[in-house]
Amino acid sequence: MSEESESGKGGLWKALRRPSGKSLGALLAFGIVLGVGGWGGFNWSMELTNTEDFCISCHEMRDFVFEEYKETVHYNNRTGVRATCPDCHVPKEWVYKVRRKIQASNELLHKVLGTIDTKEKFEGKRLELAKNVWATMKETDSRECRNCHSFEFMDLTKQERRSQKRHEKALNKGQTCIDCHKGVAHELPEGYDEDS
Repeated sequence: MSEESESGKGGLWKALRRPSGKSLGALLAFGIVLGVGGWGGFNWSMELTNTEDFCISCHEMRDFVFEEYKETVHYNNRTGVRATCPDCHVPKEWVYKVRRKIQASNELLHKVLGTIDTKEKFEGKRLELAKNVWATMKETDSRECRNCHSFEFMDLTKQERRSQKRHEKALNKGQTCIDCHKGVAHELPEGYDEDS
């Protein structure tokens, strides 16, 4: 670059070529502000998209699965403790949460494509969608269930006899929550076969 074109760039070009203590300090401060702002914005958007209101903002979720969920013990129960969509479908640990959010971009693509925008289309894909969720839950040892439920803290003597037997059997066989509790928060899909 010629000296003439360098001088046309003004003080910024000179500062970048031979930074002074002041310009280094300004660049560092700008970098910190930009980093904090970016990180804050990223975390803000992560939390914004981790609410039940966000989950049911599309009609497919609000009109189909949310309506049936409202009839379950996870929505309305004697204790008033309620599990929301993200409690069951989004990990709490940051790394797993980010991975889940990246996977959700596929769901956004299908939202745009209209893959499940009618009740008929949704029901046609429901078994496949459910199997995907169940496989993930099995793979993670029902991690999200265990945020609230833990074999370690269950007092089996206070459970109904049927539940006691099943939980003892699950413990002995090394099973996880989703092995027995498919359909606990959503209706089982048409075509679901427990043995498959």
